[in-house]
Amino acid sequence: MTGNAIEMNGVGKRYRLGGTAAQDSLREALAHGWSRGRRGAAPADESRDVWALREVDLTVPEGASLGIVGRNGAGKSTLLKILSRITYPTEGHSRVRGKVGSLLEVGTGFHPELSGRENIFLSAAILGMPRSVVARRLDEIVAFSGVERFLDTPVKRYSSGMYLRLAFAVAAHIDAHVLLVDEVLAVGDAEFQRRCLGTMETIGNSGRTVVFVSHNLDAVTRLCSTAVWLDAGGVRAVGPTAQVVDAYLMDATPDAGSRVFVDDPAAPVALTSLGLLGPTGASTGRIRSEDPVTVEVTLVLREAIPALDLAVSVETTGGTRLMDESMSDDSAGTAHLNAPGQYVVSLTLPPLLMPGEYAVNVWVGTAYETFVWEHSAGWLRLEGGHRGRPDRLISSQGTWTVTTPERP
Repeated sequence: MTGNAIEMNGVGKRYRLGGTAAQDSLREALAHGWSRGRRGAAPADESRDVWALREVDLTVPEGASLGIVGRNGAGKSTLLKILSRITYPTEGHSRVRGKVGSLLEVGTGFHPELSGRENIFLSAAILGMPRSVVARRLDEIVAFSGVERFLDTPVKRYSSGMYLRLAFAVAAHIDAHVLLVDEVLAVGDAEFQRRCLGTMETIGNSGRTVVFVSHNLDAVTRLCSTAVWLDAGGVRAVGPTAQVVDAYLMDATPDAGSRVFVDDPAAPVALTSLGLLGPTGASTGRIRSEDPVTVEVTLVLREAIPALDLAVSVETTGGTRLMDESMSDDSAGTAHLNAPGQYVVSLTLPPLLMPGEYAVNVWVGTAYETFVWEHSAGWLRLEGGHRGRPDRLISSQGTWTVTTPERP
C-alpha cells in the first residue's frame, strides 16, 4: 500500500473557557455538566475561545518520519491527540490510514497493585495489542525493559526508572502502521533515553510512519527526514528537517553576542561579562560555521587563589558536550591569574562545529573548589549548510592523501 498515511486539511481545534461548548467525549460532557450544576450557568461575558490549532494542512507519506517542533503551547500535543483520535477537530478534516499506535503518555493503563507481568498485558490491551500477540512478544518486551528480576512484583514498588522502562517497552512493541510519539525522551536517565532513541530509530527504519514531537532538536534531526514547525497553532514552516530546525532556532535565538552578569562583592571570584566575537572582532551571537569564534570572558579577582583555572565548554542543545578547553591545558596559562584585579581572558575556537545552536558554559575554580559555574552563559548560533550530512556534529577538516602504488 502506497500513498499518504496522514492527511490534514484546514484542521482547527477550539477550546472554550468559561462557557458552553460541544464536548468531544462522554467524559468531557459529564464533567462539564457536573461543573455547571455546582456553580450554575456561567455569564456570557466569561466565554472565551482558545484555538490550539488553526488552518493546519499537513500530508505525511507512508513510511516517512515526521518531526514536529515548536514552543510550549504551539499546538504540538493537540495535533497528536487529533491524529490518535483522543479528540476531534473543531473544523477541517483529519485522516489517518492504518492502525495507529500512540506513545503520548508513557505508562498509560498501569495499575500500581498489579505486577509488572500483569501490567504488560493490561497496558498492551489498552494500547490495542491482542493478548495472543503480547504472549508471543512477552520475552522480548521483558528483555528490553530490563526488569526481569522484578517482573512479578507490584509496580508500586518499582523505582521511577524501572516503571518507565517497562512502560516504554510495552509501547514500543505496538504493531501499528502509524506511530505517534510525544516527548518520550524527556523522562528517565541518560541510558534510558539512549535506548529510547535507538528504538525510535529502528522503528523509523522499519517502514512504519512515525510522527515525533520533542524539544530535543538533536533527536528530531537524527530521527526525522521531514519536520513541521508549529507556531501559535499554525504551520510556520515544513520541509527538510535540517532547514526547518535551523529556521526555528534562528527565530528563537536572539542575536546577542554579549552578556553582563551581576557582580557579588563578597565573592572572591566573579564573572562579570561574556562576549562572543566573530572574525571582525564585533560581538554577535550568529557566526558563519566556517569562521573561528572568540569567547571573551571578564573576571574580577578579589584575592590571590593558587592554581586558579578557567574553562570554557560548548554543548549541543541536547546537552552533549563537544568541547571543553581550560587555561591549565597551557602550561603558562594559569600563571596570569595570580593576583587580585580585573582580567579579560579570550579563547579562540577553530571552525570545527557544524551549523546549529550551541550553549557556551564558563567554569572558574581549582582542583578542589568551584567559584564560578555559569551554564549556558552564552548561546552561539553557527550558520551555514550541513553539506548533506546533518548527523555530523564536528568537521575536523582532516587532510586526505591518495597514492597509487607502483606496479612491479
